[in-house]
Amino acid sequence: MEYLKSVVPSQLISERGSNLVVINPGSANIRIGLASQDAPFNIPHCIARYTNQVPKRSVQDQMLNSQVTTAQHMERERAYDVIASLIKIPFLDEEVANNSFPRKMGRIDGHHNGKRDTVFTWTDVHERDPTLSVTVESSSSKDVSQSLDQHVETDSKELSPSVIKYRQFICGEDALKISPIEPYCLHRPIRRGHFNISQHYSMQQVLEDLHAIWDWILIEKLHIPLSERNLYSAILVVPETFDNREIKDMLTMVLQDLRFGSAVVHQEGLAAVFGNGLSSACVVNMGAQVTTIICIEDGVALPATAKTLPFGGEDVSRCLLWTQRHHQTWPPIRTDILSKPVDLLMLNRLKEFYCEIKEGEVDAVAVVHSYEEGTPAGSHKTRLTALNVPPMGLFFPMLLVPDVYPPPPRACDDIFRFHDHEDMLEETWHTEYSRRPDLPDNVYPGVNVNFPMWDSYPVYATKPKKEENVGLAEAITSSILSTGRIDLQRKLFLSIQLVGGVALTRGLVPAMEERVLHAIPSNEAIDTVEVLQSRTNPSFASWKGGAIIGVLDFGRDAWIHREDWINSGIFVASGRKYKDSYYLQAQAMCYMNS
Repeated sequence: MEYLKSVVPSQLISERGSNLVVINPGSANIRIGLASQDAPFNIPHCIARYTNQVPKRSVQDQMLNSQVTTAQHMERERAYDVIASLIKIPFLDEEVANNSFPRKMGRIDGHHNGKRDTVFTWTDVHERDPTLSVTVESSSSKDVSQSLDQHVETDSKELSPSVIKYRQFICGEDALKISPIEPYCLHRPIRRGHFNISQHYSMQQVLEDLHAIWDWILIEKLHIPLSERNLYSAILVVPETFDNREIKDMLTMVLQDLRFGSAVVHQEGLAAVFGNGLSSACVVNMGAQVTTIICIEDGVALPATAKTLPFGGEDVSRCLLWTQRHHQTWPPIRTDILSKPVDLLMLNRLKEFYCEIKEGEVDAVAVVHSYEEGTPAGSHKTRLTALNVPPMGLFFPMLLVPDVYPPPPRACDDIFRFHDHEDMLEETWHTEYSRRPDLPDNVYPGVNVNFPMWDSYPVYATKPKKEENVGLAEAITSSILSTGRIDLQRKLFLSIQLVGGVALTRGLVPAMEERVLHAIPSNEAIDTVEVLQSRTNPSFASWKGGAIIGVLDFGRDAWIHREDWINSGIFVASGRKYKDSYYLQAQAMCYMNS
């Protein structure tokens, strides 16, 4: 304790964080880095694998229902009009009636010679063969080299396989920028907060892809070879959407396959509170595909307050495309976010740069890119309109019309036929961690507490994680009111914390405060709502919190060592839980306030 009182926080992070790898996996991106870093690497959570299948599938994903029904279309238009009345813009029918000329007249179509930062290049999918002939190497002058590179991109099939060969897999943003004509299939191992298992994407393939992505990041970005991983510990900061089976599979991958010496699991919501130096808050985590809400009181998560909303930033991006097409401001190009991942990448960036929440009409001139098969990327200058409508879909989800992701065929898959008896996140759900004395040791038939429990891997969570079909404001209000104590409710309504990439949307904070206040029932004695300003980048708040918890956790009672996990699995009565959340929270407060 004397050391903690005198040490400088930056020194403590540097000393104890250099061998801690914090991993925060999400549906669209993975945030990973050493705890001693100021910010993590934020990398698209996907991998493109070389394939020689015919016909080729460019995206390996669940069969998505992307067709909007007539009822959904009508609900979307009604939601648009409700939003229009709130932000004081014309209704849909008013716009159609009042426009004597189409809005697209303000658009400049065709290729646009923009600045260097707008230039797009497809990912080079080839790798040089180390056995390249001496003749080719010796003859490669600058001009010849440029000619060869150009020839590879345009007609690589004419080259000898001994000179050029395809890369077996490509990870991260480069995987999203592979031309559709190349023989690659994109895999996204996590979708909507769960493993992306389907009849086309097996559990084994999902885990192999996760391992390949994480291993690539550790080697290429963090420069930690496999031979040295036993000297490092991993902190898994997992979303509340993951079930116990998924968490255990990731732990097995981290400890057994990636070869970390030890690991610990923390909730995203709890880590976000630590990341901002708070003790209590209603954490609203707005990710790319899922939004989760959970209340934290004095460093302990309250499970009854957990909410999951099946939409996120990517749905806002899809809504941006629908809005522009409806107003005829989108260029006449084939934009398909399902079959061409690079289109979604472009839409996400347009959304981040131009969308905001404020009253009045919001227009902007932007450059829209087209990526057609077999042709160079094109640029189209156009005027986008109604840019304040898509982000309001967070409060009116009927506007977003999320794609339907069918559940995996779990009932017929024998790996999903077991029940789970261990909550991997129990230390953050409860304040009392000892085994319940009213339960006998043989409470779980057929399972001996002294034996490995590999056969008890779950797919169904011990606590149901129900998705809510309501808007963000109603979900936050319901979450806080479910605590049942007026003093805590008032405290949490004044301590709403927004994290995740969507939290960076301009104008979201005042809109959130207004909508939540409006959603509180009139019979509740609460008249003030406040969204706290984040002390760190909201996109990395949970990652940063995981780093702080790892550095301050001197006892490491909840950490799982590699040998113990491989040899014994997890014990029901292990008792490896945090016993002093208050102490850890106080240290986090000290660090953040220094």
